[in-house]
Amino acid sequence: MNLEVNEKVTITDIADKANVSASTVSRVLRGSAKVAEAKQQAVMRAVEELQYRPNIFAKSLASGQSMTIGVITQNFGSPFYDGILQGILLALEKTEYWPLFADGRWQPDVEERALYQLLDRRVDGLIVIGGQLSEERLQEVARYVPLIVAARNTPLLPNNCLYVKNFEGAYNATRYLMDMGHRDIVHITASHINPVAIDDVHQRRRGYEQALMDVGWEVDPRLIVEGNLQQQSGVLAIEMLLGRGRPFSAIFAANDQMAFGARLALYRRGIRVPEDVSLVGFDDETFAPYMVPPLTTVRQPDMEIGQAAVTAIMQMLEKKTPDLPLFETELIVRESVTRH
Repeated sequence: MNLEVNEKVTITDIADKANVSASTVSRVLRGSAKVAEAKQQAVMRAVEELQYRPNIFAKSLASGQSMTIGVITQNFGSPFYDGILQGILLALEKTEYWPLFADGRWQPDVEERALYQLLDRRVDGLIVIGGQLSEERLQEVARYVPLIVAARNTPLLPNNCLYVKNFEGAYNATRYLMDMGHRDIVHITASHINPVAIDDVHQRRRGYEQALMDVGWEVDPRLIVEGNLQQQSGVLAIEMLLGRGRPFSAIFAANDQMAFGARLALYRRGIRVPEDVSLVGFDDETFAPYMVPPLTTVRQPDMEIGQAAVTAIMQMLEKKTPDLPLFETELIVRESVTRH
């Protein structure tokens, strides 16, 4: 395909080449009205032969739109967030809009700069995935640009958020371990990072605790250890637990990354999974089925969240009320849990 662009070609040139009126060419290019099939094909042949491409900058000035959607994610390379990005990309391919990405890196100052960069480029809509921007800041942004907050529940913006039932997912994972005969169940959390911004992790801890309390068991703080959602913190969590001397037979990690780290630390200590300690994660990342043994985990519909975020933004751009489904989780049982 010839990718050279002739910037001097006009709609009049295309009309002459296709033997149609300039208004017909305009309707075909905009898709704004029905045009006879023969005329449409003639226009598109002329467009290709003349190597015409519309001047997007001029078009955006005329329409007042940049035809871009800003996306702020956290940690490029994170399997869960990248799954959401993949869903956003797939959904935007069906529209006329193009994404502009920025990485907040879970750092409020970096995220704020990313926000300014995208708003300065006059994006038509904004999708914020997770992050630590305050609810008040997000509320302020939502006054000026269509905003969807994905993978985070922000009470001040109930009509702008897409999130997963994290509490229920964690509750079900903990009850599964209990049903398998486990009583001394560890939870590796990360709620100290920012209990407000990292609401999903906070909800998972609440789900774990509620499952224990519903059967009359006390929550033992010695069985709860803090990580930071990274694999290395899962390794350190096991070392900390073993140092406490509190026996345990199962671990529920707040995400798969920490579960992977915990698995490595157990292996180094000669502790077998699941024969000695059962292990459950949260996310169902790509590598979860390939851990040894394959990891039992709670699946989140990451790509579906990304696609739903685009659908909602498109509805907002059309001045419609966005559809904001509440996403269910699913416990995926593999081989990292055995009956105690």
